[in-house]
Amino acid sequence: MAPLELFFDLVFVFAIGQLAEHLLAELSWRGVAETAVMLIAVLSTWALTSFDATFLDVKQARTRRLVLVVMGLGLFMNAQIPHAFADRPWAFVIPLVAILLLTDLVAAVSAPTPFLRHHYRRVTAWAAVSVPLWLIGAAMDHGPRLAWWVVAAAVDMTGVWLAHPLPRDVLSSRELVFDADHMVERIRLFIILQLGETVLTIGTAISAAPVQAATVTTGLGVFVALVCLCASYFRGGEDILARHVASAADRLLPVRHAVSGQYSTLAGLVALAVGAELSISHPTGHGSARVGLLLFGGAILYIVTQAWWYYTSTRQAWGARIVACLACAVAGVAAVWLPPLVSVLLLDAILLTLVAVLGRVHQEVLRAMDAGDNPRPRPLAP
Repeated sequence: MAPLELFFDLVFVFAIGQLAEHLLAELSWRGVAETAVMLIAVLSTWALTSFDATFLDVKQARTRRLVLVVMGLGLFMNAQIPHAFADRPWAFVIPLVAILLLTDLVAAVSAPTPFLRHHYRRVTAWAAVSVPLWLIGAAMDHGPRLAWWVVAAAVDMTGVWLAHPLPRDVLSSRELVFDADHMVERIRLFIILQLGETVLTIGTAISAAPVQAATVTTGLGVFVALVCLCASYFRGGEDILARHVASAADRLLPVRHAVSGQYSTLAGLVALAVGAELSISHPTGHGSARVGLLLFGGAILYIVTQAWWYYTSTRQAWGARIVACLACAVAGVAAVWLPPLVSVLLLDAILLTLVAVLGRVHQEVLRAMDAGDNPRPRPLAP
């Protein structure tokens, strides 16, 4: 992985703090929808540029220039997240639209093979649908803007999920020459950076709170939860991903699924960060549905995404994750009556148990892979 790509990723994980700030300031169902729309915009531009850097070879000078331009545009776009639904919609949308068009058109012209250039013409056709919706939404007042941008975001996310198909013209990823190992490393480091930015967001909340036993305990409890979320993947899980991709007949498909999962992974971390801020600021206060939804709902989004990927790829290592999600759902209901500090400690208990179980499960899956006993998953629609 080129250092430039890691540098590029830092611009996009910066959005985590911005998204959490917006959600905390607009803690309502509309605020959730607004945050989700901007999160999709951030992740879609990251995904498109990351695939471009892989397909077009980031070692090439023109590809590095493309990444740098998108990086500058992305920095400005992400800085506008708290203001996009207020007084600066154009400051958010113009760099977003520029990224969408730039990444698609450059690849459609300069991709190394006719097959890949044809694929990027399909990507450009999808952008031709979403870009006008983003622009019309920016021209609207605050109220109707959300509806236009919801549709635009849905188009962009669906395109990434489905590899931008057109009628009777669908990507056959087996025909693509693709550096899957490179993208696996990109995903690995991007997850680390997401977790790191979440730590910084929570650290800011700890800094703003008084130094009291309950506050310190809650802050440490949230930190433990993040460590557990990290360990749920990096204690063997990343090796399963790498080995599955290396042995898959279609190496692009599992990578596509992993990239698609970043939407809910990032949403889970943003929700968890906001729930943590609420808990740290009032650790011994009354329980609330908001804290339950954000703390436990955020953990569920993160964990269920992993469960989905493991199920669609290896058919293993997903059951324990689903059980943990069910436990989080029950605890989230109980959080209505529990002080936030107790809710955080309950979340820690669930996640520590999950990590202990997964440590064994991952090793069993890896041993099965080494022995050649891992069953091939049934083919899924691209």
